[in-house]
Amino acid sequence: MNFQQDELTLQVAQTAKDFADKFIRPHVMEWDESQQFPLAVYKELGKLGMMGVLVPEAYGGAGLSYFEYNVILQEISKVCGSIGLSVAAHNSLCTGHILSFGNEEQKKKYLPKLATCEWLGAWGLTEANTGSDAGNMQLTAIKDGDDWILNGTKNWITHGKSGDVAVVICRTGAPRTKDNSTAFIVERGTPGFTGGKKENKLGMRASETAEMIFDNCRIPDSCRMGEVGEGFKHSMKVLDGGRISIAALSLGIAKGAYEAAVKYSKERYQFDQPIANFQGVSFKLADMATEIAAADLLIHQACDLKIKGLPMTKEAAMAKYYASEIAVKVSTEAVQVFGGNGYSKDFPVEKFYRDSKLCTIGEGTSEVQKLVISREVLRP
Repeated sequence: MNFQQDELTLQVAQTAKDFADKFIRPHVMEWDESQQFPLAVYKELGKLGMMGVLVPEAYGGAGLSYFEYNVILQEISKVCGSIGLSVAAHNSLCTGHILSFGNEEQKKKYLPKLATCEWLGAWGLTEANTGSDAGNMQLTAIKDGDDWILNGTKNWITHGKSGDVAVVICRTGAPRTKDNSTAFIVERGTPGFTGGKKENKLGMRASETAEMIFDNCRIPDSCRMGEVGEGFKHSMKVLDGGRISIAALSLGIAKGAYEAAVKYSKERYQFDQPIANFQGVSFKLADMATEIAAADLLIHQACDLKIKGLPMTKEAAMAKYYASEIAVKVSTEAVQVFGGNGYSKDFPVEKFYRDSKLCTIGEGTSEVQKLVISREVLRP
């Protein structure tokens, strides 16, 4: 691996940083407090190619690599994890699934609109009673002539209400049987497809999380992606890339909290000197910096393997597991460095603290990541 970022990656990172500072930072707490989903921001990011980072230019995307995708998510998430989360879900889940497993007609129809964020994407796997237990999902797709009829509900879906198009994984076989699910593309406005309850969350409050409800939703077979029964297998491959996204999101949150703590420790005086001079604070910063560097290397490794088309299930899970856990740890320690001020919404670290926890849950909990990693290391 080459650890030196090339000129293109550095330029992309600077563009993302400048955008976040100008268009996101002034509104972070306003959006968080009101739980406002700032759709206009994603439209502007679409103009910069950041909503179609990995989509080839032939389909209207930026045609960049996972290295650029990684730095975009980090720079945005250093300012606001909510915006980073929505950028990640749109790029790696909905758009990524169609890019990886859609046929040519589906790619030509949907990718140009998704890449520019003319259309916002959603991706539905999780249900209320089937988080990691996806083989027992209750949303079914029943074949009826040349159509499929969808019935059921998906929960905890990013852009579940506002998404213009959704990739939805439905059960097409008996519960808990092999190859029992299939992926479909469903457009907003299709009769029987509606958004449901919007979740009132601890953190990531400016990223919309909601139900998707399907009530006798009829779609043609042309909306099916891949063969019948391939939905779960394809979803697991999509999630490998998605875990790199959440790792990058986590690292951005950790870096944002760390940088705020470093700055504050130099400005806050106690006993006639900055608190950074005290080992109780400086050792915390040393641990935070080391953990951030380690997470960065794990993500870089996963990106490198992904770009080369090599197996990276274990490495993506390691990156997601470690980066998400250190995001929680670093943001917790940042609150401690700020002391009483860290508990106040007048200072930035309490939001990093609240946002970080989702990273250990979404797209596979830390426990699921350890299950994936252990299976890979114990494989004969």
